[in-house]
Amino acid sequence: MSVSSGTHPNPRRRAGVTRLVAGATVAVVAGATTVLGQHLAQAETVPPSAAPIAAAVPASDWLHVEGNQIVDEAGNPVWLTGANWFGFNASERVFHGLWSGNITTITQQMAARGINLVRVPISTQLLLEWKAGTFTTANVNTYVNPELSGMNSLEIFDYWLGLCERYGLKVMLDVHSAEADNSGHVAPMWYKGSITPELFYQGWEWVAARYKSNDTIVAMDLENEPHGKMAEQPRAKWDGSTDVDNWKYAAETAAKRILAVNPNVLVVVEGIEIYPRSGVSWSSTAESDYYFNWWGGNLRGVRDHPIELGANADQLVYSPHDYGPLVYEQPWFQKSFDKATLTDDVWRPNWLYLHESGTAPLLIGEWGGRLGQDDRQDQWMTALRDLIAQYQLHQTFWCLNPNSGDTGGLLLDDWATWDEEKYALLKGALWQHNGKFVSLDHQVPLGGAGVTTSITLAERYSGGAGGGDTTAPTVPGTPIASEVTATTVQLSWSASTDDTGVTAYDVLRATGGGTASVVATVSGTSYPTRGLSGATTYTFSVRARDAAGNVSAASAPVTVTTESGGGDNGCSAAYKVTNSWAGGFMGEVVVTNISTATIGGWKVTWTNQPGTSIDSLWNGTMTVAGSEVTVINASHNGTLAAGSTTTFGFVGTGASTAPDIMSCLASG
Repeated sequence: MSVSSGTHPNPRRRAGVTRLVAGATVAVVAGATTVLGQHLAQAETVPPSAAPIAAAVPASDWLHVEGNQIVDEAGNPVWLTGANWFGFNASERVFHGLWSGNITTITQQMAARGINLVRVPISTQLLLEWKAGTFTTANVNTYVNPELSGMNSLEIFDYWLGLCERYGLKVMLDVHSAEADNSGHVAPMWYKGSITPELFYQGWEWVAARYKSNDTIVAMDLENEPHGKMAEQPRAKWDGSTDVDNWKYAAETAAKRILAVNPNVLVVVEGIEIYPRSGVSWSSTAESDYYFNWWGGNLRGVRDHPIELGANADQLVYSPHDYGPLVYEQPWFQKSFDKATLTDDVWRPNWLYLHESGTAPLLIGEWGGRLGQDDRQDQWMTALRDLIAQYQLHQTFWCLNPNSGDTGGLLLDDWATWDEEKYALLKGALWQHNGKFVSLDHQVPLGGAGVTTSITLAERYSGGAGGGDTTAPTVPGTPIASEVTATTVQLSWSASTDDTGVTAYDVLRATGGGTASVVATVSGTSYPTRGLSGATTYTFSVRARDAAGNVSAASAPVTVTTESGGGDNGCSAAYKVTNSWAGGFMGEVVVTNISTATIGGWKVTWTNQPGTSIDSLWNGTMTVAGSEVTVINASHNGTLAAGSTTTFGFVGTGASTAPDIMSCLASG
């Protein structure tokens, strides 16, 4: 289902909305500790599912990309799970909260609670000031932070990096705005005023060069939330041009210039706000011509125009942002929703398809909010947390700061007390193994030397402390098939057992006598298969995964034959008239992959109403036989990830009445 709306003011939270409210409290939702059903309550862990592949400890902690995973230098999968701490981006030019809290205590607490990555918003203006050696007075309470006495903002940042090394934390820098401004994030572009695109690139080059030998900073998020709607100027677009407002081109340029300095750092590219429907030019100002999403959350353009980094393509990570109804009442919150509908309507077509297709890793750079104030908000946040845990998506929670106006923080207003209910929700999306948090540092556990609640990355993959489980879960029960239709089968099975806890189940499917393949990985013991073909025999089985990455044998299979008829084969097509006039009309067809796997092509067929003909068509290849029209995909829009959509448009003559029957056949 498409989710477009033109009323997206998206008022944002971020820096300095309220600095400190004495005695304020944050309400929480009862039961927020429930995490993906019972299995996380038992295991308290959701690590990457791949088994250890290397015993040697890499010499450094640099990371790179393989498919949709981030791995260390030895090829071991890692899971970046962290939080945001803002302030360096704002007019204070230093972490917020240092007027009240101690920098060492806060940093150590983050590490001890399992946060292994801190996203640090900065501004291009601050980077250029640092480069020039000009510093304003840092807003720090030196009575609370005596260790920072006499330091400028750059010295404070470097001191903090040293704390991160001591406590096993890694860092992702994020250019949050062009100017050092508490509301700078509201500006839509990476350039503003005296901050030109070239200065944006130079700021990144300078910081990349300064820290190119410091593997504490492992990632650079190029720009926070490029955005803007179709009629706004300036606004960020995503296409194949070199136009100044093309975020795809700017991101590609910035990434290449960073990687020319430090080819080991991850470059993180966010999305934009809108993306045109198939056949629509960016020059259109019609609301109906675009797909909408959160600022930075629309990555539909990657399918048509991926970031190209050549030899350094293995350093690229895409990063959407996503929020709940307390930030803005998006259309998908104004009806009944759950994790399944959010996945189908919002997350998959905008960004999850990149993970599911194996294109690239995803890092959800911002998500979070207040609990206990709106049931829909709590439902959204739990659903996204569960999706993150299910797919092991990388994430940095927004945020540590209590002074984020429309989300609150993990810390309460005294900058010392943690919101335990909110942290309990987040904990299910932090990397844990055998009940211990996992550091991204090969030598230092989270919290520092001597801790017992965390293990190093080397221990995770060497069989050291907490890392030696090699026992697979028991085999799950034979699936039971129910509610069989022509296109769906409901599966359920009895749970496996495991010494460290079952974290997920793979659902395998074979058609006829073919080879079985994984069609889904789920947290519970049931799965509704969709997008099946009528009168077709399928065989299903399941296997279990545990916290250490061990995989059970597959269960005994169940064979099911779907009912006859009833729908299309892997895709659906919806016909819509977009304009009409005397004697003619314009329309579009939305093609949706309704299967659970990526399709490589599609064919749509319909019979025109009497007196109607199609004269021209774009984004597809048309053949006509009498009144029957057949359209096959163009070269650029045939591949569709599960749940994703594409469109083709046409101009017709005669009555604009939609055909009575349309069929869609997937291929590949």
